[in-house]
Amino acid sequence: MVEILDEIGLSPLDFQSAGDALIYLMGIPDGCPLVIVDQGQPGQLSGADFIKLVKKKWPLTAAVLTSSYELVPLTLPDSTIHLQKPWSMDDLVMAVATLVQPSHPIDKN
Repeated sequence: MVEILDEIGLSPLDFQSAGDALIYLMGIPDGCPLVIVDQGQPGQLSGADFIKLVKKKWPLTAAVLTSSYELVPLTLPDSTIHLQKPWSMDDLVMAVATLVQPSHPIDKN
């Protein structure tokens, strides 16, 4: 995933746990424009809980939440796209583009 995001011009960082990512983000005053997390990520926080914490401090941060489970859209934080597994790299790129370039949507056709 990191390689694909790098190829489309982003500067992705990979963390082993939500705690590691939060520690890093706390060192960045403005946060980051986008987080991509799995609902069942390692650590004590679920992916959705991690996103809620991030959005509490940095409300403009967009998010992609991946999961092998069906999630109720109303339970997702604002500006969050759910990618249900298995998803393709095209699905990931479309989700990221929708969130970081909303005025320049990518046409799948």
